[in-house]
Parts: sequence; C-alpha cells; structure tokens
Amino acid sequence: MCKDVAKIRRENLLTLEAYAKERAAFRSRIIAHKKNRMVQIGAHLVLHFEDELTIRYQIQEMLRVEKIFEESGIQEELEAYNPLVPDGRNLKATMMLEYEDATERAKCLAGLIGIEDKVWMQAGDCPKTFAIADEDLDRENADKTSSVHFLRFEFDDVSVQALRTGSDLFVGVDHETYSGGVTVPAQVRQSLLRDFSL
Repeated sequence: MCKDVAKIRRENLLTLEAYAKERAAFRSRIIAHKKNRMVQIGAHLVLHFEDELTIRYQIQEMLRVEKIFEESGIQEELEAYNPLVPDGRNLKATMMLEYEDATERAKCLAGLIGIEDKVWMQAGDCPKTFAIADEDLDRENADKTSSVHFLRFEFDDVSVQALRTGSDLFVGVDHETYSGGVTVPAQVRQSLLRDFSL
C-alpha cells in the first residue's frame, strides 16, 4: 500500500526576507540535486524529474519574482505547484524540447504534435509505462506542440518492485518523427527510486 507523501505546506516555505539570505546556497543545492534527476533522449528531448525539493525551489522563486507575501497568494502558488510533486507511486517530469535556432524550433515543433503522449518508462522486462501529459492544460494546437510539457508516469507494484530489486530503468519515446530510448544512469535511477513510497 502507498503511504501518503507530504506535499509542500506553508510552513515549509521561507519568508521573502529569509529566502533572500538563503537563496545562493539553496540554488547551489538545487543545481547539484537536479544533475541526478535529468535524462536526455536524443539531441533535443530532456526530462527533468521533479520532487519536493525542486518544486519547493520553483515556488520560492515564483514568490520572490512576483513579490508575493500575502497568505492568499502563497496558497495559490502551493495549489498550482503541489500537483507536480510525485505522490509515492509515480514519477513526474518536465519535458523540454530544446532547439537553439528559432526557425528550426518552429519547424520541428510542428512535426512533433503528440510527442508528449509517446514518452515511456520501463522497469526491467515489465510493460512500458506511457506518460500522462499536461493534466493542467493543453499545450499543443493543430499547428504545433509546445516546447514544454508536464508528464506523469504511473508505475504498478510489479514495476516498482522490479526497480527495488535492481532492474534497470529505461526511458524512451516512440513518436513517428522522434524516437529512441536510453538506460537511465545508475545515480539518476537511485534518485528516482526515492520518489516511490510503496
């Protein structure tokens, strides 16, 4: 059975003043942490796996940039960002389609419609787990997909147990114009395994 995973609460956040003092150290910690939560598939697709720490950093940054200090505003940010924290039986990721040249980016995004639904993860020999994409809002239209998508991968008990007992973790994409797969590096796999509370 899955135990409840704590979401980010008001008491977990620093005040704007306290965050200003801690920001440099917090940012350094986040940069190091994110290195073990990123997987690249091919030349242009990168998955950044979120957890409580990465999302708490995003909330703190948003409060800082928007100068939000009233309780109602802080609560709105918590409600917006908390769904991006894994709940104990899934992995959640921000998918970035990265093209430096704007013209190339526009052309490629037009050919990648639906790619967010074709991203998968797989524990050992278990069936692939395909992403559930963009639950908050639709990020593509008839002409192109977005360069940013939010993905959720729901793992069954068998897949999680396979990972716990040492099976490799694979991630890939099966889109008709962009496909490929990679074995998740050991240090990233270990970091992601901590997102499960089964």
